[in-house]
Amino acid sequence: MRVLVIHGPNLNLLGNREPDVYGSQTLADIDELISTTANDLGIGVRSEQHNGEGDIIDALHAARGNYDAVVINPAAYTHYSHAIADAIAAIAIPVVEVHLSNLASREDFRRRSVTARACRGTIVGFGAASYSLALRALAETLEK
Repeated sequence: MRVLVIHGPNLNLLGNREPDVYGSQTLADIDELISTTANDLGIGVRSEQHNGEGDIIDALHAARGNYDAVVINPAAYTHYSHAIADAIAAIAIPVVEVHLSNLASREDFRRRSVTARACRGTIVGFGAASYSLALRALAETLEK
C-alpha cells in the first residue's frame, strides 16, 4: 500500500506557530513519526507540504493512480475550500482528514469542515498521533 500525506498551509511553521495550540513538534518531527509508523505497518509513504490551495488540488489529482490512499491536513482550507472537497471526491481513492487540534474546541469558524464530507473519515485532536492513527485506520480497512 502507498499513501500520500498532504500537509496544508502554515504547517511548515509548526514548532514556532502557536505551540499552545499545535504543540512544539516541527513538521520534520511529524514526518519522522509518519515514516516510522508507515514502516511499522509496511506502508510506503510520501509527505508533502503545500501552502497554496491549487497546489493541494494538483497533489490530490496526481495521487490518483499513484497512491492507494491519502492522509490530508487541509489546515485553514478545511473550513471553506469546496474546491479541495471536490478534488477529494473526484479522485475516488480513500482520503482521511487529520488535524492536530480538536476542531470542536476551537473558534466557531474552525468547528466546521467542508472537506470532511468527501473523506472516508476524520481524526482530530491527538496532535501528531492523528497522522499515525490515520495510517493505522487505512492499513486496517484497506487490507480487508
